[in-house]
Formats: sequence, structure tokens, C-alpha cells
Amino acid sequence: MTDRKRSTALALASALAGTAVLLAAPAAHADVVDVAYDCKTPIGDKSAVSPIDIKAVKEGDGYKLTMSFQKGVSSSPVELGKGAMSPSAVILADGAEKASVPVSGPSNPEAVPANTPIKITDLSGTYTPKKSGKVTFTAGVLTIKALGTTTTCTPGNSPKPSLELDVSAAAQSGGSTEDTLPQTGPTDSALALGTLGGTVLLTGAAGVLWLNRRGRRARS
Repeated sequence: MTDRKRSTALALASALAGTAVLLAAPAAHADVVDVAYDCKTPIGDKSAVSPIDIKAVKEGDGYKLTMSFQKGVSSSPVELGKGAMSPSAVILADGAEKASVPVSGPSNPEAVPANTPIKITDLSGTYTPKKSGKVTFTAGVLTIKALGTTTTCTPGNSPKPSLELDVSAAAQSGGSTEDTLPQTGPTDSALALGTLGGTVLLTGAAGVLWLNRRGRRARS
């Protein structure tokens, strides 16, 4: 093979491989969406806007969803020490099916000064679709637990979805009794008769052989 032909073949193989990767990747559309949270805190109502990004990664039969906050929400009148705050939220799925996906994340890795917007760590959870098709994912209620108190933040601006994804439901596993039950149709009847005929034939041959041997002994 000449160098030119070899180069052409390699280029074609690379193009085909790239096409295969593109075909295998799930179709998705993501946006960073501003979510206006209305928070009910122990010291009164507060509000804050945070751009939120939702990403999905295929894992087994499901998808790992990760919800990221680009700005802090709510605040505390006192300093929150390292690990004092635990966040969780709900991601709302809509489209091919409706579902609420709980997500959670680690506590604050650093202390949060008093009266400072609380930066939420990335929240993640697993979504396992029961139906295939396009599904959108939208930020839902955010819950912050700190120092024995609970703050609930609800999106107040009806945010649009942060992610649209083509999902595939896991194949339903269910065995069929047709694979395990014996067949009783005409084919099996013929096989049974054939087996019986073979048995009779062998028995008859054995009888003839025994008679021939007996006749030889009598003549001798």
C-alpha cells in the first residue's frame, strides 16, 4: 500500500470513528438558568438569585444529575463553621415522564461569615427513567439545614429547564414460560413415535440375533 493510500485509509477510519462517537452520545441541550429563590428562614423571609446549571452523565441504567449553584443563596446571622450546613434539593423532570429527583451534596467545606450569601456545594443524585424520550430537568425546592434549623427556598420565577435530554429506559427483564415449558405439538409427537419405532426396531433385531444364535447351537 502506498503512503497516499495509507493516509487516505487512516483518514477515513478516523472519520468513521468520530461519527460513531457522535451517534453514541446522548442528545442534550443545557442552559445556565437564573433561579430566583424565595427562602423561609428562622429569622424571616429572604430572596436571592443564583444561576443554576444541571448536567447529566449516563451511569448504568440511569443518569447521574449534578446541580451547580454559581452564586450563594440565603444567609445566616451568625457564622457557620466548616461542615455546619447540609444542602439538598429536588430536580423536577418533565416530558416523557414526570418525576422528582432528590439531590444532595457535602457540607460547606469552609466557614461562612455572618450575613454572607451561602454558597451551595454541587448537589447530585441518580435519575432512572421508566420511559424513553425527551425529558427536561428544572431546579426545584432547595433545603438548607444548619445549626439545628431548616431553611426552605422555593423558585419564585417559574424558571425554565436547565437541561433537556434524550433518555432511554432500561429494558424490562421478564422470563417467558415458552422457553421452559415442554412442547406438546405434532412435532414432538412425531419425535416420540420415531423414538418408539427405533426402540422396537432395536428390540426386534436383538430378538432375531438371539434366535439365530439359538438355532446354531441346536444344529451343533
